[in-house]
Amino acid sequence: MAAKIKVTYATLSADNEELQSGFDGALARVKSEWLGAVLPLYIDGERLYTEATADAYSPINTDWLLSSWAQGDRSHSQQAIAAAKRAFPVWRRTPWQERVSLIRAIAESISAQLFELSALMSLEIGKNRLESLGEVEETADLLRWYADDMQRNDGYRTLMGKFNPNDPAEHNESLLRPHGVWAVISPFNFPMALSAAPIAAALLAGNTVVFKGAAESPYSNWMTAELFIAAGLPAGVFNAVSGPDESVGQELLDNPGVDGFTFTGSYGVGMKVLRAAARGPAPRPAIVEMGGKNPAIVSATADLDKAAYGVMRSAFGLNGQKCSACSRVYVQASVYDAFAAKLLGLTAQIRVGDPTRRDVYMGTLIHADAYANFQRWSAQARQDGHLLTGGQVLTDGELAKGYFVTPTIVAGLAEDHPLVREELFVPLLHLAKVESLDEAMEKANASPYGLTAGFFGEEVEWFLENIQAGTLYTNRAAGATTGAWPGVQAFGGWKASGSSGKGIGARYTLPLYMREQSRTLIG
Repeated sequence: MAAKIKVTYATLSADNEELQSGFDGALARVKSEWLGAVLPLYIDGERLYTEATADAYSPINTDWLLSSWAQGDRSHSQQAIAAAKRAFPVWRRTPWQERVSLIRAIAESISAQLFELSALMSLEIGKNRLESLGEVEETADLLRWYADDMQRNDGYRTLMGKFNPNDPAEHNESLLRPHGVWAVISPFNFPMALSAAPIAAALLAGNTVVFKGAAESPYSNWMTAELFIAAGLPAGVFNAVSGPDESVGQELLDNPGVDGFTFTGSYGVGMKVLRAAARGPAPRPAIVEMGGKNPAIVSATADLDKAAYGVMRSAFGLNGQKCSACSRVYVQASVYDAFAAKLLGLTAQIRVGDPTRRDVYMGTLIHADAYANFQRWSAQARQDGHLLTGGQVLTDGELAKGYFVTPTIVAGLAEDHPLVREELFVPLLHLAKVESLDEAMEKANASPYGLTAGFFGEEVEWFLENIQAGTLYTNRAAGATTGAWPGVQAFGGWKASGSSGKGIGARYTLPLYMREQSRTLIG
């Protein structure tokens, strides 16, 4: 059953026994009944099992086999695109009211499975139970928001003016119409929210979908797919493929049958998607979110307790594996020492361990490569700066078979250092002293990214006027740079962080999946 108390990313604790017990019970069921599943592809209304499979293990304990998932090839992507192309003419003519009803039903199904989906996510991704519960809730709310937005805008049909107001024969209207086959390529860190939401947006707009989730989260990908499969969509309207990026994923980029893309991930791959979208006889739309190197500025006028708590949550939530994670903090010199002491004190209290446990805030990194990167970057931090805390891997007892690391803070790095410039996706925070707010702003804006940013202090209007980022928070203890929620904050980036200039979960999202048609009808 779903919880009566909703968990969001602004929730500071889950001190509710009904919520905690619900998660515990679901975790036991998932461990006993779900693990070891064989996960298929889904093409043209059929589940397809491939001879080639890959095994997925938990980052909490690499002895835990979670699933074996299908390894498709280019031919499977081709089949899925062809099926979606065949299904498009009928789906685009389906009344938007029916599409809205279907997506709302899927949202209710997500809420009904809150605990099981959250428990599985914690096991597969290594995020703590609070964040897993929050993501499942966010997914359902994203679908509800998009369905409501389609209804609020009357299916995006707008009556326009007339050249001759007195001519009853003249009728002009603007209509947003679908493109065709839409490819959704999602990341591991939010395997449901950043999959189900763009799938739902594309379907609501009248597009058909081919979905490919991240290799690190095959089980969550499949459970997301099952939500749409169970909704009873016509064959070919929704398809899900999995397998190597160089074959299955590359075919989605190369195939001219794909009419639009949604991608969330690294800058390098995001630019590859954009270049692919520009190839061919006509450019194709691409909604691309490419990460961030998100700053927080702490003014001498700040509430330092609030600032330290907000930075800690944003830097080390989901083990630093968020595109919105706070990775740079610029603190005015007069309060630097006091702020640093408070931040270090809060960081020392973070419990690292099995993220399915009630008292754990930091779980694991996602895989061995991230684990190795953390160790290499921590060594660089020691060599080139002042490591204030962390930089260790944890291997004692039950942590020996997982990818557990300590929250890490470094000071004294040059602004052009790779650890300051590049998105790392590990729990490593750069702390810097500045003499003035203008110096802080200059350094905050020097990054090629512009996803999220935070500010603590009284000079809020100055911050809002000068910062170069798409999603802003001021004086927010729940998260300095993280915690967007559908219908509350539009989540999207500027500069190298995004391609559209629009955010998800807000009023401009659905139109990104459609194109405008002007109709003048006489007679």
